Amino acid sequence: MPETRRLLIETARRMGPANLNRGAAGNLSVRTRQNGVEGYLITPSGMDYDVLVPEDLVFMRLDGTSDGRRKPSTEWRFHHDIYINRPEAGAILHAHAPFATSLACLRRDLPAFHYMIARFGGDSIRCAEYATFGTQALSDHALKALEGRCACLLANHGSLVFGKTLEQMFALAVEFESLCEQYWRACQLGEPVLLDDTEMATVLAKFATYGQQSGTPGTP
Repeated sequence: MPETRRLLIETARRMGPANLNRGAAGNLSVRTRQNGVEGYLITPSGMDYDVLVPEDLVFMRLDGTSDGRRKPSTEWRFHHDIYINRPEAGAILHAHAPFATSLACLRRDLPAFHYMIARFGGDSIRCAEYATFGTQALSDHALKALEGRCACLLANHGSLVFGKTLEQMFALAVEFESLCEQYWRACQLGEPVLLDDTEMATVLAKFATYGQQSGTPGTP
């Protein structure tokens, strides 16, 4: 557990230099166990990541109760619901990354303008319907947008990504923001040409073994 806490804080502090977040916005979590109880560690509400110490992280049980000296992120509900409904999720990152948030404010899905969209599980990355932050409605909308995917936009809000590990989650979050930037820039010049369903089906099949080395499972 001490090592998991350290790694979560380190990952949170990487968000700023990676241009995923600024200040105390956004939140991260990682699935773990405490005293034999399954749950997850999550960043506290309203605290700058640079001042976090391991004791500031909050352990949340899957029944919604928590342990810790701080209040959990106000967005703990969608972390909770993702961990319950998506057993493959080992770590979750929510950010107000500039390009993802710009598209989210337009309430646009990210279409198949680039084959790397398939890295997130489908032929598009959806934008979830709007709901007030921290509400069950927002969590419900996020879960719907994440069906068959490991990332989505949150309307007028930001981005949401999960991975099997903290490292994979962070890599996916960086890739997601990069795709959002590419799409945003392409749209400044005109309407991007989209890959058709046949090509995306081919790419998705290739991504089933993407990153595998010597039989080691790779990124979906």
